[in-house]
Amino acid sequence: MELQVYSADWCRDCKVAKHWLAKHAIPYTEVNIETTPGAADTLVKATGKRAIPQFVIDGKWVQPYRPGRGFLFTEMAELFGVSD
Repeated sequence: MELQVYSADWCRDCKVAKHWLAKHAIPYTEVNIETTPGAADTLVKATGKRAIPQFVIDGKWVQPYRPGRGFLFTEMAELFGVSD
């Protein structure tokens, strides 16, 4: 599985997502929308918004959180096949 995480240093939800991935030893490549040229444009083209974090799993875009609800622990555990 190839996982990219679109994020930014100032994003609290991104920190939660990356902590969860580290906790479960799920490898990923971080794409910082503030420092990676064109990353923010790619994000908007793919999702229609600049909302982060976003996961790209084998080319498929997945939003791992819901506004007002936070990180989707149960849904992501199911998707990645881990116990939460």
